Amino acid sequence: MSTKTILMDDQLLEYLRQNSVREPVVLRELREETQKLSNSGMQISPEQGQLMAMLVKLVNARKIVEIGTFTGYSSTVMALAMPEDSQLIAFDISEEYTRTARRFWKKAGVDQRVKLVLGNAKESLKDFLQTGEQESVDLAFIDADKSSYAEYYECCLKLIRPGGLILVDNVLWSGQVADASNHDKDTEALRIFNAALSSDQRVDLCMVPIGDGLTIARKR
Repeated sequence: MSTKTILMDDQLLEYLRQNSVREPVVLRELREETQKLSNSGMQISPEQGQLMAMLVKLVNARKIVEIGTFTGYSSTVMALAMPEDSQLIAFDISEEYTRTARRFWKKAGVDQRVKLVLGNAKESLKDFLQTGEQESVDLAFIDADKSSYAEYYECCLKLIRPGGLILVDNVLWSGQVADASNHDKDTEALRIFNAALSSDQRVDLCMVPIGDGLTIARKR
């Protein structure tokens, strides 16, 4: 029994992965390919992916919105957890990185479930809302530019049905959000966002110290 969350060193993390994470070969291959990139830290961890897949199944998500796709690990792990006749709409601005995502969606056999929307996500989400999609989405995942998190979140609140989930990545920001001397743009944006969510009575809230910090918000 402990009154605080256990710290993860490399040895304990390896134990956790060996005894918990059931990572399909296609996801391991995608993760290993992405690790060759200079910005590979943008990819979620396999244990976070497994948690997200569990949440997809728990809410029986048949429609998912993802804001920020990168090379496709998060979209692939969620799509694999969805029924065959479901849809994941992925919003991203990068043709380069999503080219890898497309390849692995096909390799994982989920390419028919995923619709990629390239362009400015704020504008794309507004267009999506205007097509009558309010409260039609079961789960949303936000993992894009941190300064826009608040805007993405408000759009997702409109899209999500009551009882649906909004997942927000990087909310602990390598611990920088707790460093009062750090005033860079992204850190400040995340601090403001986290503080706003802590008092947002429209949702039930849990910030989980997995990966770089994952907030789970359930729309009331």
